[in-house]
Amino acid sequence: MRLSGKVAVITGAASGMGKAIAELFAAEGAQVVVSDLRLEAAQTVASAIESGGGAAIAVAANVAKEEDVQQLIDTAVKQFGTVDILVNNAGIMDNFVPAADLTDELWDRVFAINTTGPMRTTRKVLPLFTEKKSGVIVNIASAGGLYGSRAGAAYTASKHAVVGFTKNVGFQYAPLGIRCNAIAPGGVETNIGTTINSPNPFGMERAMAGMGINPRSGKPEEIAKVALFLASDDASFVNGAVVAADAGWTAY
Repeated sequence: MRLSGKVAVITGAASGMGKAIAELFAAEGAQVVVSDLRLEAAQTVASAIESGGGAAIAVAANVAKEEDVQQLIDTAVKQFGTVDILVNNAGIMDNFVPAADLTDELWDRVFAINTTGPMRTTRKVLPLFTEKKSGVIVNIASAGGLYGSRAGAAYTASKHAVVGFTKNVGFQYAPLGIRCNAIAPGGVETNIGTTINSPNPFGMERAMAGMGINPRSGKPEEIAKVALFLASDDASFVNGAVVAADAGWTAY
């Protein structure tokens, strides 16, 4: 029980990596807040955790809305007394749109969810963490946050920003007992592909150029195990790091 007595908030937790993280954290003793846009799907995950003997609640939240972020963390504190672990997992793709074809609307939407959302949740939990001189943040970045063409321009820039934000928070709050790390998954079998519709042909062709060297796709459960390590005391000396979990894809 590596997370016994801990309270974990996980965004985008109704499916995919977020669901796998919520389930694993609960199995390791954490009280879990399953947050997602889709309350019914989040409730299904939370109910399954509780049926298995764990502790979980579902909270509907759009991380692109400040009021939802406020309510999410306030609800977690009201229900469980505090927050110890924050996993910023919610994210969307960008249809591989290259810079020349970008609209302000697409850019703003991708950044609102992928980058501003994690900033807002982090900003909300930091007073809790600093008061008790402990707390862990795990951001889900992407191989697209390390390299230039795994997606379109907006997604790539948004995930690079998450990497920079992770390192900044990790270093600046280290003296206060707070750790902030990121996972950079490669191709993982989740439903984030449902956020892709009418992909840009040019952008997709350029982004697919490196797909031939991808050893394999990952399972959500494999990412969850990395998140568990980073969230636990096993990673007490790991801070401001970005862990690639991609079967070696970005090692080429």
